[in-house]
Amino acid sequence: MKTYVLTVFDKSGEKLLDESFQAANDQEAKKLGEERLAQKGYQEHTHRCVSPEAKLVLFHR
Repeated sequence: MKTYVLTVFDKSGEKLLDESFQAANDQEAKKLGEERLAQKGYQEHTHRCVSPEAKLVLFHR
């Protein structure tokens, strides 16, 4: 399992969410990140999910 980081920002640049989670691969991390965003209602906020190698697996501006 790898540790991924999901971060959400508001329009001013303030962090609204900054949490890590475990996933087996990038595809699973993208799915889990999207689910977490939906749970919190942050789908339309600027967000990113990065892998331990700093690869973007999910991004919305």
